[in-house]
Amino acid sequence: MLIAVGTPTLLIFFIMAGFVGSVRAIDGFPLVSIDFQFPALFIANTPTGGDMGAHVLLPQILQDSLLGNFRIQGWSQAWYAGFPALFFYFPLPAMLTVILNAVLPYGVAFKLATIMGLVTMPAASYFFVRSMGFHRIVAGIAGFTGSMYVFMESFSILGGNIKSTLAGEFSFSWALSLSLVYLGIVIRDQAEGRRFSPKAGVVLALLAMSHIIPTALVVVVSLPLLLRKRAAGPLVMSWMVGFGIAAFWAVPLLLTASGMTSDMNWSPVRGLIGDGGYEQIATPLPNEFFPIFILGLLGMAWSVYRRENVVVPITMVAVSAVAYRWLPDWGLSKIYNGRLLPFWYVGFFIFAGIAIGLAVMRLSRLFAEREENQLVAGAVAVLLLFNISVAGIHDTPGWASWNYTGYEGKAAWPELEALLDQVDQLPEGRIMWEAASDELNKYGTPMALMLLPYFSPGRTSMEGLFFESSLTTPFHFLNAAEVSWKPSNPVRGLIYRNFDFERGIKHLELYGVSYYIAMTDEAKEEAVKFDLELISATPIWSIFKLPENQLVDAAKFEPVVYAGDESFVDASLQWYDDLSIIDRWMVKEGPESWQRVSTVGDWPPPTTIDQTVTVTDIVMDDNSVSFKTDGIGVPHLVKTSYFPNWTVEGADGPYRASPSLMIVVPTQENVVLQFSRSPAEKVGMGLTAATFLGLGIWAYRRREDQELVEA
Repeated sequence: MLIAVGTPTLLIFFIMAGFVGSVRAIDGFPLVSIDFQFPALFIANTPTGGDMGAHVLLPQILQDSLLGNFRIQGWSQAWYAGFPALFFYFPLPAMLTVILNAVLPYGVAFKLATIMGLVTMPAASYFFVRSMGFHRIVAGIAGFTGSMYVFMESFSILGGNIKSTLAGEFSFSWALSLSLVYLGIVIRDQAEGRRFSPKAGVVLALLAMSHIIPTALVVVVSLPLLLRKRAAGPLVMSWMVGFGIAAFWAVPLLLTASGMTSDMNWSPVRGLIGDGGYEQIATPLPNEFFPIFILGLLGMAWSVYRRENVVVPITMVAVSAVAYRWLPDWGLSKIYNGRLLPFWYVGFFIFAGIAIGLAVMRLSRLFAEREENQLVAGAVAVLLLFNISVAGIHDTPGWASWNYTGYEGKAAWPELEALLDQVDQLPEGRIMWEAASDELNKYGTPMALMLLPYFSPGRTSMEGLFFESSLTTPFHFLNAAEVSWKPSNPVRGLIYRNFDFERGIKHLELYGVSYYIAMTDEAKEEAVKFDLELISATPIWSIFKLPENQLVDAAKFEPVVYAGDESFVDASLQWYDDLSIIDRWMVKEGPESWQRVSTVGDWPPPTTIDQTVTVTDIVMDDNSVSFKTDGIGVPHLVKTSYFPNWTVEGADGPYRASPSLMIVVPTQENVVLQFSRSPAEKVGMGLTAATFLGLGIWAYRRREDQELVEA
């Protein structure tokens, strides 16, 4: 049904585009009044809002740094003293942004990529229900109600709805829509008895490159199809093809994530009924969802009574509920259980539509001209659902407008622009800025200064997005607490030393930070107290020069190798907290001649290195670090975050060092570190190439068979 799919698609697009300024309830038909405005989606600006305001940088990294080296995954110095870009985050939206940017302004291309999952939700929902064998009227109404999930407003972090998308979870929106398409294809292929179709595998690959949690969920949800006659082969083939296509990205993710990511210690969601609030985030039965839940139960029961092919959506609802409840108890805390709730919600929205659709079909049979009555009744049902849905819209138009009018559209933009002008004049270097969430939000998001590398290339921000992606993350937030008047302290379980500037300056020197930007009067006064050089100021901001330091330092003492029972991260956190040993570098592994220790700080007397070393010609970029030294055989600390892809020429190592950096031991005067392709990347690329080759052979032989049949 074109109306049933087209109406919600246009509604979602109009709201996300910014055509809709506000929605107000009124007495009488049509129950709502809508104010329209110029669509901010098509303004060539820099989108903002929540995490989205920092996500803007990622496609630029892909476009300017990675693709030029024929890579999708790689290294960027933009955040966290360097981080692995697109190793642990999902590349598909960034890839689309780069493609669209070939013909559209960057900001417009990025915004279009962020709404793609939402505007395809009605068609995906319709296809999913239709694939189960329901009449097109029922599928149309269920597709409409399924897509209305995006307007839920009781949460803004779980994924799939408009609020979560605007908060930065747009990859999840893609994944939710693709999940329904994938499940619809495998259901249809099973019903039609197809032996093999590559479409499901292609969609599964796109799904994997959008979000890994929905990918794992739909594989589990599709398992009941293995019990059906002749369904196992095509289903397993779809898994193999999907994994093969995505292997170039998925294999490095799967083989590298363990031990190379930071644990934020997020608290699981535990609620059941009612709106969650800040700490609880959401519940399976929020107030606005309860009517849908009741109607969905009716649709589920009615479908089972009619023996409809609904085992997959029922499994989707059941698995998401069970996983939501038990994942934390199973010790899988790194998988945020709240991410499962969108599938619970969407399942019931779809079953609610099925209930309405089946009721429409039943009522239409009571009158003559059954087919015409079905169409009329279906259209009336869609119109009523449209008005009910619009009447429930309150916050989303304002959220969309806030994001897509961009940084440049905020009243405080001149203040931020003045700072950016000053930053542009600084020599290149790392920048630490004061965490001040309440004050920064007026620019569009508390993460506004994460875009310093975007607005001012060559000036990198110590704080960035993708917290789990970098080993430096917990240490950065310890630093942020030490030099901020009101820090956010987002990593749970750390020992924060709030507003301790003396510690902060020493820690920032360890990370090779050149500049500090203060916003509050308290921070500015503290910077002056510790003799930081004020080099630039605006009415709001002050930029200070930190004590001179280099990005590569020679050791004063021989490093020690940690051989204790705790994880190296936990040991490094203890090491970092004790400033008395900050010059005694600790490594995870190293030469046999280096001392082994099992307890942090309880060490034997240091082995002093009595040699004056000069390090020059230091060059650090996204793919390499090079320097010249006269300290052959002396350990050198390279102040970029450790990752196993780093290799070195002209030195031994690199060795992972506390807190999150690298140590090399030069064997010659010129040392070069390269961010190389890992064996995991090479294996993944080989699997992807082999998969495409196999699909090409399959398509060629299939075409030959068809030509023989036609002959």
